[in-house]
Amino acid sequence: MSNPKLGHYALGAIAASIVLNLLARTFLKVGGVFATLLVAAVVAFGLALTFRRRTGRRPYPVERRVLVGLYALGLGLLYMGLLALMYLKEEPGLAGQLLFAAHYFAYPLLAWFALAPQRDLR
Repeated sequence: MSNPKLGHYALGAIAASIVLNLLARTFLKVGGVFATLLVAAVVAFGLALTFRRRTGRRPYPVERRVLVGLYALGLGLLYMGLLALMYLKEEPGLAGQLLFAAHYFAYPLLAWFALAPQRDLR
């Protein structure tokens, strides 16, 4: 089997994050931390499921690091743009910045857990 194109998986996950956030926050009227965790979990496990179905295996450790890194980098750029827009409107306080960071870190963290290798629980 050929090597998976990790950038394509990361771009798909970023696009899914955007679309699912829009759907959850506009049509389902779900907001806040719950919406972030819901979307981040759905995207992370969808990414893991898609990778496993297309390659027939879980990602190797190096693939996991690269995939989560690309996903985090892409989302990080988008979040930096949102933070810049927040600063243009009004400077967020420290609590707002920490909450913003927590929303961001939920995505790569859940992807890291979803793409983890299978553990032998003996």
